[in-house]
Amino acid sequence: MRTSAEVKTYFHNHGADLCGVASVDRFDGAPEGFRPRDVLPQAQSVIAFAKRFPAGTLQCNTTVPYTIARNMLSDLLDKLAFQFCCDMELDGVIAVPTGTIGPTERDPNDGRMRNILSAKHAAQAAGLGVIGRNTLLITPEYGNMVWLGAVICELPLTPDPLLENAYCAHCSLCVDACPAHAVGEPAMEQDACKRHAFGGENGGEWKILCHQCRD
Repeated sequence: MRTSAEVKTYFHNHGADLCGVASVDRFDGAPEGFRPRDVLPQAQSVIAFAKRFPAGTLQCNTTVPYTIARNMLSDLLDKLAFQFCCDMELDGVIAVPTGTIGPTERDPNDGRMRNILSAKHAAQAAGLGVIGRNTLLITPEYGNMVWLGAVICELPLTPDPLLENAYCAHCSLCVDACPAHAVGEPAMEQDACKRHAFGGENGGEWKILCHQCRD
């Protein structure tokens, strides 16, 4: 696999619903320490990919199905990224996974928790969609009902064109709906969201408790 078309065919054939490519220069504005070349010094491209999130999970009276879907999608995308990187090495090319939900690190500059590379910013840089006011990626095909992964690669792949944000110019539904008042600005209020949206209920195990921003 040496071309963008071949890479995207690989991901589609292995279960991804969307796949796009970004050049590393599109991450120049990312926080220091969390750019592609901070992870892989010889990086030339970032490959972003996504699977559709089942919309029926939003219609339930419990968030358990939503939590199951999130956990399953994270596992599937991480396994896909891992297998792609292994197959690329067989072809003499270095590629590395970045993790769908972590491990995360604390940014010493602002205290925010970050993946080594932001999957949603990678997906926006790869032309899959745009980041909305709810801080989620919005795609033309599936709205924000997608789960994301990203791989950093040393190949200079042809990048995909960027999309313009045609969704949020005159809309504040997610801002008005957020019980924790955590969205609306470019950066989510992480602590407020975490306190409200993650934990256990009635002595039960951990689960996602809220998905109003996605609704």
